[in-house]
Amino acid sequence: MFELSKQFYFEAAHTLERVIETESSRRIHGHTYHAEITVRGRPDPVSGMILDLGLFTRALEAVRARLDHHFLDDVPDLGPATLENLCVYLWRNLAPDLAGLNRVTVWRQASGDKCTYFGPEVN
Repeated sequence: MFELSKQFYFEAAHTLERVIETESSRRIHGHTYHAEITVRGRPDPVSGMILDLGLFTRALEAVRARLDHHFLDDVPDLGPATLENLCVYLWRNLAPDLAGLNRVTVWRQASGDKCTYFGPEVN
């Protein structure tokens, strides 16, 4: 079994209702977000690849375009712009194009905050 990952970043602004540090969070502010998307699987016997990196890149560029330099409060189906919701948003939007999607991690380098999502629980 293999894992293949790609990273990208996006710049975005948002507001957020919080219990603490409420004043600065309620104001429009921005972050540089980093994301790592990981697929897991066995390489195809003919191509030798889990996933063609060109197809991987294309899928990431499409979802990145919906977030980069956008006001996250206005992104449909995102909800409050938490790291958790960004992970789920990326998962939902990438899963149809990325067979073997295994995990999505989003972090903010400047603050050291990081969240990883392993997909919906299956009963």
